[in-house]
Amino acid sequence: MGYIHKIQRAVVKEEDEEILPNVHRIASLLKRWLLGTHQSYLNKNKLGYYLDEYVFRYNRRSSNSRGLLFMRLLEQAAIAEPVTYDKIIYENHG
Repeated sequence: MGYIHKIQRAVVKEEDEEILPNVHRIASLLKRWLLGTHQSYLNKNKLGYYLDEYVFRYNRRSSNSRGLLFMRLLEQAAIAEPVTYDKIIYENHG
């Protein structure tokens, strides 16, 4: 079709790692999680929810008390204000 493939290598400088440590690892894990979990289907209107879930999982990835995760999730759900179905569906549709 006439497309030309050009490879460009990212250059990571030592000071970049000092300014934003592990940013490449986090971005790579996010991409892998989105592709693996959502099978390349993403609803742009729900991207905030996807990122919230990723942050929740990432922050608890090395927890020594995995049994408490469900309890903490229930605690957070119990103190949060309820969200109606209409708000979830129609929130971004004006």
